[in-house]
Amino acid sequence: MLVCKNLKKIFVEGNESICILDDINFNISKGETVSIIGSSGSGKSTLLHVLSSLEKADSGEILLDDSLITSLTENELCAIRLNKIGFIYQFHHLIKELNVKENIALPLIIKGEDVDDIESKTNDIIDQVGLSERKNYQIDKLSGGERQRVAIARAVVHKPKIIFADEPTGNLDKVNANNIFSLLKDLVNYNQSSLIMATHDLDIAVLLDKKYSIQNGDLIKIKD
Repeated sequence: MLVCKNLKKIFVEGNESICILDDINFNISKGETVSIIGSSGSGKSTLLHVLSSLEKADSGEILLDDSLITSLTENELCAIRLNKIGFIYQFHHLIKELNVKENIALPLIIKGEDVDDIESKTNDIIDQVGLSERKNYQIDKLSGGERQRVAIARAVVHKPKIIFADEPTGNLDKVNANNIFSLLKDLVNYNQSSLIMATHDLDIAVLLDKKYSIQNGDLIKIKD
């Protein structure tokens, strides 16, 4: 599903160059789940952004579902993200002017799907994430856990082949974090998507198929 080779990302601060990703080699198969742990600032988010084409790598190659995305134009990357990728952010990035249902439907609307299909698919995912009674609520009327459910629903409504989740439980208490992770895992399994999740929660990280740690720009596989 995804292969990256010799991936490198450098940030420049003043006169200093910081290699945040240093010669990363990594792959994930269809339906496989992967956790990436590391301290704050270690490069977890940067790696997810680069792998999902939200940021450019300085060198290296990324092959996503047989497309060499490191050589695509921005328009081609937009099409890849719209059709094959779902991204869940730690801080939701929901649109407060839209209600729950409208936020979730956005990927389908942008894709130009039929109105009836949008209605059906959106209502189905709203039921799956347990927000049927909240679908017409504005975002600011929701709890933190409910907002994350909306973010997850928006990320999976178009049935992406791979989902990137950046600390999806980072702002939640333990009970809500476990509930949100279980929901995400169930949706990933239901859609047969692959999942790459950055997390600082070791109890959650060990529940995925593969575990990695990012340290000093290196991605290190954690043995079971």
